[in-house]
Amino acid sequence: QLVESGGGLVQAGGSLRLSCALSESIYAFDVMGWYRQAPGKERELVVMFTSAGRADYVDPVKGRFAFSTDAAKNTVYLVMNRLKPEDTGVYYCNAQQGSTNYWGQGTLVTVSS
Repeated sequence: QLVESGGGLVQAGGSLRLSCALSESIYAFDVMGWYRQAPGKERELVVMFTSAGRADYVDPVKGRFAFSTDAAKNTVYLVMNRLKPEDTGVYYCNAQQGSTNYWGQGTLVTVSS
């Protein structure tokens, strides 16, 4: 249903763009977002995007990360700028359709200091 790509190794201060390809139109989902899981920690929300078109970011990424969509490609993105070592983790795309939650397989982001 969801396939992420774009992770990799980057130096602190660098940028990455994550992609999440959906198997159907982005308009079929009520809420979309990105989560991440750092080593040894629980999965946490990074950004949540509602069908009203509003993106809510958690404080640690505000001003550095940006969520965007491409309806023609059924794809959502997470552009990450000024990356920090604490941004390291597996990033997961999430999409909610009614009471059903869909997850991608995750893509690893490693930020070196």
